[in-house]
Amino acid sequence: MTQALSHPTIDVRVIPPRERHPLIFGTFHSLADGAAMEIVNDHDPRPLYFQLQEMQPGRFTWDTLESGPDVWRVRITKRAAAASEGRCCGGCGGA
Repeated sequence: MTQALSHPTIDVRVIPPRERHPLIFGTFHSLADGAAMEIVNDHDPRPLYFQLQEMQPGRFTWDTLESGPDVWRVRITKRAAAASEGRCCGGCGGA
C-alpha cells in the first residue's frame, strides 16, 4: 500500500491474491467517514464492488478512474452511517 496525497492507494497487482480483499476491507474499515481510498488492478474489480456492496450496503461510493485494458483504477469513498444505525430511534418509546 502506498500513500497518495489525499488518500491511501492499494496497488493489488503486487499483493498475493489471498491477501488482497482482507487488505482492502481493512483499509476501508479504517477510513473516516468521507475519506477515500484508491484501488489499482490489472483486471476489472467489479466483483469487489459487489462484495463490498453486500458487506457495506449504502456505505460507499465507487468511482471508476481508469477502465483498462491494462490498468483499472477505482476510488472508494466511505459514506457516513445513517444517524439511527445501531441506535434506538425513539419511535417505540424505548420498549
